[in-house]
Amino acid sequence: MVGVSFGEQQFIKGGIAQDLRTDGRKRLSYRDIYVETGVIPQANGSARVRIGGTDVIASVKAEIGRPSSLQPDKGKVAVFIDCSPTAEPTFGGRGGEELSSELALALQVCLLGGKSGAGAGINLSSLLIKEGRVCWDLYIDGLVISSDGNLLDALSAAIKAALTNTAIPKVQVSAEVADDEQPEIDISDEEYQQFDTSSVPVIVTLTKVGNHYIVDATAEEESQMSSAVSISVNRAGHICGLTKRGGSGLDPSVILDMISVAKHVSETLMNNLDSKISAAEACEDDES
Repeated sequence: MVGVSFGEQQFIKGGIAQDLRTDGRKRLSYRDIYVETGVIPQANGSARVRIGGTDVIASVKAEIGRPSSLQPDKGKVAVFIDCSPTAEPTFGGRGGEELSSELALALQVCLLGGKSGAGAGINLSSLLIKEGRVCWDLYIDGLVISSDGNLLDALSAAIKAALTNTAIPKVQVSAEVADDEQPEIDISDEEYQQFDTSSVPVIVTLTKVGNHYIVDATAEEESQMSSAVSISVNRAGHICGLTKRGGSGLDPSVILDMISVAKHVSETLMNNLDSKISAAEACEDDES
């Protein structure tokens, strides 16, 4: 938790009320975003994203698995987040574990939609190799290196960049075998297919401070919030998920207004992020 004096509290809230935040941004402006891809060579895809003083890494590892009996025609995705105590002393112990679980759950909903699969950013059917027998299991790991607010948005951006960087080997399945036997598979060392990220959303968190809400809140600004709503939006402008934190309730009309703002902001964020990811990918290709 950031310690802020009474005078600083008034300064933060007064600036937000006048649409001039302490770092010079307007209420709906993001800090500079830095993207680097291919930062973990052992992973199938990886990326590092910095938004202001918040620094996170995401990696994607693809392994051969077996589809679940409930969804035999789909692959599987699991999200794990680690909030390093070196990023923030309060991340040590139970505080860090609870935050990691909260972030992982929010990102899982963002990427995979609800229980019905509606709004999913990742098409699990694309991970299937042979129905009921063989599929790809994707393990998405996020690491918080440095924390200065807006962790969820930064992690979602890093995961989107890492998935864009992900290459999955092409697989050949052997001829038919008995139902109780696992078919033999041949994993190519040379042929890969890029992961489709066209439906992967970004998360826009709107933080309510006083009577106004802001995007990309710093840790100091978050210390003054009454509530925050995180909305995941894909390129088509569809809402994929919504989570709220903070004790203060919100009127439904306010939430609808926040969703409208998030849609507008997400378009700019998505274009900016796609541009940064493309530049990072080009830079990685040049180096290799």
